[in-house]
Amino acid sequence: MDDTTLDGNAAGGILREIFPFEMTLVEETCAHCSGTSPVGALTVYKSSMGTVMRCPTCDHVLIRIVSTKGRYQNYPGFVSSRF
Repeated sequence: MDDTTLDGNAAGGILREIFPFEMTLVEETCAHCSGTSPVGALTVYKSSMGTVMRCPTCDHVLIRIVSTKGRYQNYPGFVSSRF
């Protein structure tokens, strides 16, 4: 992790706006490497345009959230979630 990256807990606020439960504790399985980790352990890149969350093992994009009026969410990189 370098100075421009954060852990998944940094996305907790925006995830709370979308989901009615604590998402940082949910375990995600990466579609690319099959690695499993809680959302709070994902690597996060935030900007004024949105948030990108990547697998901490292979750096594959798991979640994209674009910050617009109609908020766009995309979950291209995970195959399962364990709540």
